[in-house]
Amino acid sequence: MPIWIKTFCVVAALLGPSVATNSARAQNYPARAITLVIPFAPGGSTSIVGRAIADKMSELLGEKVVADNRPGAGGTVGTKAVAKSDPDGYTLLLGYTGTLAIGPSLYKNPGYDPRKDFAPIGMIGNAPNSLVVHPSFPAKSVAELVAYAKVNPDKVNFGSAGAGTASHITGEYFARAAGIKLVHIPYKGTGPALTDLLGGHIPMAFAPIPASHANVSAGKLRALAVTSVTRSGLLPDVPTMMETGLSGFDASLYYGLVAPAGTPRPIIEKLNKALRDALTSDEVKKQLGNDGTEITPGTPEDYADFIDNDEKKWSQLVKASGLEQE
Repeated sequence: MPIWIKTFCVVAALLGPSVATNSARAQNYPARAITLVIPFAPGGSTSIVGRAIADKMSELLGEKVVADNRPGAGGTVGTKAVAKSDPDGYTLLLGYTGTLAIGPSLYKNPGYDPRKDFAPIGMIGNAPNSLVVHPSFPAKSVAELVAYAKVNPDKVNFGSAGAGTASHITGEYFARAAGIKLVHIPYKGTGPALTDLLGGHIPMAFAPIPASHANVSAGKLRALAVTSVTRSGLLPDVPTMMETGLSGFDASLYYGLVAPAGTPRPIIEKLNKALRDALTSDEVKKQLGNDGTEITPGTPEDYADFIDNDEKKWSQLVKASGLEQE
């Protein structure tokens, strides 16, 4: 018997059968198709990011990674389903700020714990929102908007993709940071909100940059700021909120991959490598760049720390805004 096999057998005997089982499982992984659950409806930014990653990781892993949209309850339906799946590496989740950082405090019982129920694989990137106004709105900068809102309290409306969505809470975050009062107008999606904004029915909205930048470029909307810590490649001339004077303001929406808690570490490491390799490919960079996503790869530990800090930040905003839902 070769010496390496003898050594493996001794170690396995000392550490228990689970080590040998996990090692064998990881060596053969993946042996069949992997499901990547995207907890939102097809067509949005989450689908664009998830499907781009799934396609490239399929090539790198040698087995199909199937993107599976499971929308419902602000993304919590699909997220809960993955949390309760077998921890074998064959069911993954496209993690998102809305589900891992906002949902746990927004909903009284989302059915999962972002820290305990998932094994982080790695971060993908972030996509900021934009603060856009109708051209007829008198404010041409964030400073002018803040001044206008202070002399017109409770008279400035802003639209969002819906109550409790990231764009809604970003608006509440902005109002608190700027010391002003805004009136929230919820819509059933970003599209309807922008339609009313373009029609002049509301003066301003918070919207994902991919949804707003074409109208900004055409002069149909005016972008006052982006909500990330750095400027967007799609709107390079538009300042960040921090540049306008709101120190520390960051309301980017972050994407990553997670697996159910208990997924063997060797499988997590293999998935992390495939994810990081995918993020370096030209086609994925182009696809995500066109969607306004800034790529920020890292280790599983990096993503675990980020989920913890992101949830703490957004939970404070949700509670301060009184937005908790049943």
